[in-house]
Amino acid sequence: MDAENNKVPLKIRICRTVKKWIMVILNPRLLLCLFIAWMITNGWSYIFTVVGTACDITWMLVAGTAYMSLLWVPFTPEKIFTVIIALFLMRLIFPKDKKTIGVLHDELIKLKAAYIRQRDKRREKRKMRKSSAIKVNIE
Repeated sequence: MDAENNKVPLKIRICRTVKKWIMVILNPRLLLCLFIAWMITNGWSYIFTVVGTACDITWMLVAGTAYMSLLWVPFTPEKIFTVIIALFLMRLIFPKDKKTIGVLHDELIKLKAAYIRQRDKRREKRKMRKSSAIKVNIE
């Protein structure tokens, strides 16, 4: 974290972060890509169910409801796939959109740096514990 960022009160930092994420999520380009990705992963099953029921097409109704029943099983990773597809579509359809992709890239870099810092802290603590255990065993 920056030294400047630590001087800002926590409430203001949280507000800035929430505002930034709201701006990213409510970006019309990302919303379009999320909608397309949702239609690829889930939306077709809802359409199949409605059209199958309305037009009395058994195979559509069965396929749509069977897939929807799988979606409602706990721990189904379809939302993860939807977001991955949406980000892929975002890069494919809007490659010059630095407003959304840039923010996501910056956040990814920050997450990687935070992970590396935490990993290094854990390693340092582990070394300290091992060295203190060795000292105790020697004495």
